Amino acid sequence: MKKLISAAEAAGMVKDGMTVMIGGFLGNGSPHAIIDALVESGVKDLTLIVNDTAYPDKGCGRLIAGKQVRKVIVSHIGTNPCTSEQMNSGELEIEFCPQGTLAERVRSGGAGLGGVLTPVGLGTIVAEGKQIINVDGKDYLLEKPLRADVALLGASLADRSGNLVYKGTSQNFNPLMATAADLVIAEVRELVETGAIAPEAVRTPGIFVDYMVAPAK
Repeated sequence: MKKLISAAEAAGMVKDGMTVMIGGFLGNGSPHAIIDALVESGVKDLTLIVNDTAYPDKGCGRLIAGKQVRKVIVSHIGTNPCTSEQMNSGELEIEFCPQGTLAERVRSGGAGLGGVLTPVGLGTIVAEGKQIINVDGKDYLLEKPLRADVALLGASLADRSGNLVYKGTSQNFNPLMATAADLVIAEVRELVETGAIAPEAVRTPGIFVDYMVAPAK
């Protein structure tokens, strides 16, 4: 059985200066209770690895709005004006990464690979400072793997062994991030007994999950 903890206990495992992956897409599939607890905790100087910075009042965007983040590795920031304001003022460092490349960098980090070769970004500012590798006469950018100290996931369903299911688009980035962090905490909307989930429905095996935050009763 995976240890069940509160959102506050989960937030307490995130320390100043850590690199944190947060799953989801525009807040869908994100661990909202844990994010709320992080905002309350006042933890700061975080580096976030996320698909997007959601909204000022929703998802990981709340951490941006609270100025608790030092750097974001991200594919899109357009829905959160706090992100662009802090970027333009120099308060927040942004590393932009094309969405597919971002996913593959996280996948590489989880698989223990040295990176991913992609033609995306060649000849643009995305390529600045990056190694170009020629394979069979074609150039590729070497995009290095991404890992985090902590991954915070939002799951639709879990059993007590930590096997996770994500419904619909809530699976965005969650399964990948589960493999690419030293500590993995899943916030689950519904908790069932071990064996209640069909094996073929499991997207994240429980072996990857260290703790779970159960739904409020």
